[in-house]
Amino acid sequence: MTKRERFMNFLANKPVDRVPVAFFHHFCSENEWFKGLENEAIFEKNIEGHRKAREIFDPDVIKIMNDSLMIMPLDTSFVKTPADLRKIQPPAMDSAFVKKTRELTLRAMEFYAGSDAPVYVTGFSPIMVLRASMGGIAPVEGEKPRLVSFLEEDPDSVVAALDILAESIMAIDEMLIKECKAEGLYFSVNNQSHIIPDELYSKYVTPSDMKVMDHANTLSDINLLHICGYHGRANNLELFKNYKAAAYNWAVHAEGVTLSEGKKLFGGKPVFGGFEQATVIYTGTREEVEAATYAILDEAGQIGVMLGADCTVPTDIDDNRLEWVRQAAIKYAAK
Repeated sequence: MTKRERFMNFLANKPVDRVPVAFFHHFCSENEWFKGLENEAIFEKNIEGHRKAREIFDPDVIKIMNDSLMIMPLDTSFVKTPADLRKIQPPAMDSAFVKKTRELTLRAMEFYAGSDAPVYVTGFSPIMVLRASMGGIAPVEGEKPRLVSFLEEDPDSVVAALDILAESIMAIDEMLIKECKAEGLYFSVNNQSHIIPDELYSKYVTPSDMKVMDHANTLSDINLLHICGYHGRANNLELFKNYKAAAYNWAVHAEGVTLSEGKKLFGGKPVFGGFEQATVIYTGTREEVEAATYAILDEAGQIGVMLGADCTVPTDIDDNRLEWVRQAAIKYAAK
């Protein structure tokens, strides 16, 4: 099978010669994230990382990693009350951020010329964009985020802001798919560690998530949903089970939900993942990586399953390790 044939069979819950493998890692360190607009060297490092990685591992699924730009910049310095959120202004389509996003995508895609693997771009949910601008996207132990207080005090203003952001995100997604010829959206959502109470999330946040996802589905029928459990921060998967995606990924180990269990939760749709971010895939011997691969496939099977990780694997991982997983999948299929 070609990469594309194998991947499309995965999405269709049809038999494959061996399961596809989809691991992703950033090319810039965390202290370089978001700095591509102000630092050209970091922007170029981000692009060049794709070339170096391709030389070592020819991926089954291509995802353009936009580390140096990542989540859209948003000025919320003026926000003192929930009502102020109604005045937020996301980057315009002729802004430096959007232009650089387009440039990064097109230039990174050049390194994958000749591959028949599907190409994805990363998109973040409106709430993740808003949280990033108001103190970060990760929960702080013992601290109630200001955004949660705003949701409790004036949810309509928060919803208005999320709708503004959704429209901007949708426009960028459309540009990346229509103009840059990406084939699908890798849509990142989360409510890690219940940072927003689940009932508030489902009532006030979910509609903007679904708005972006539904729009993406008008542009492509192979969009993927990534329920981000970065560094082991768990989500309640029930919040996302009605999001319409072609396949689903979550932090198997943080959530304690196996691939086969998640497949049932998501209505039998295809699922991917299985490995933790930074344990055996990062430090294990080849034999340990092979054993872990076998264990995942023993549990999940080979239909509608793709191997990957809970989230991005460490930036400095040896990409040869990804080939170990692929070779293990080949051996497993031949058993």
